[in-house]
Amino acid sequence: LQVITVAASATPHAEILEQAKPLLAEQGYDLQVTVFDDYVQPNMVVDSGDFDANYFQHINYMESYNEEKGTHLISAGEIHYEPLGIYPGKETDLNNISDGAEIAVPNDTTNEARALLLLQEQGLITLNPDAGINATVNDITDNPHNISFVELAAEQIPRSLQDFDFAVINGNYALQAGLNASTDALAVEPSDSEAVQKYVNVVAVREGHENDEGIQALVEVLKSDEIKQFIEDTYQGSVVPYEE
Repeated sequence: LQVITVAASATPHAEILEQAKPLLAEQGYDLQVTVFDDYVQPNMVVDSGDFDANYFQHINYMESYNEEKGTHLISAGEIHYEPLGIYPGKETDLNNISDGAEIAVPNDTTNEARALLLLQEQGLITLNPDAGINATVNDITDNPHNISFVELAAEQIPRSLQDFDFAVINGNYALQAGLNASTDALAVEPSDSEAVQKYVNVVAVREGHENDEGIQALVEVLKSDEIKQFIEDTYQGSVVPYEE
């Protein structure tokens, strides 16, 4: 069997790759997955050629990593996205939001912008149209309900849900906290939003290897109906297969 080595995050990436193993074995490939719990090593080991690919990051992160570190990573395939959702805390109805409501949002640049765009989509705030995917609370031009935004580390928000009227939570952290995006969230990022295009999770390889047979086979299996079904059944809307 030809070996394919992939560096991955534990949830959901490594779990999805485990499902791909038997499908790739049928095609003569031995998929070997190593789990990393940081966001730097998986890129280093692919850029150095120690691993064939990684599956843990979205396009935006990969591009800024390349810029910062001078690496030559490229997407070989877009697999899934993890939509942000607005979850109920003390209040349960977005249409009936109280004046001065407190909403927890992630404090990292990427996810804060996504959270604000989602709240704008729900008609709760208006953002400066030029801000787009880089929006911060300073870009709010209209806040009719006088919402106050509390910026917290993304992983802390699920634990503090009861302290706020509403909270915006990342797909992976919602999952870990036992929240289900399709039944618990009041609103989630739609698949055609600008944010999703930027934050789709990819299989990344060193430039020049995107057409290697093994990589092509890996991407094909990850985009297959069997894996899509697994993602839908397992993650219940917190992880969504990406459709071009």
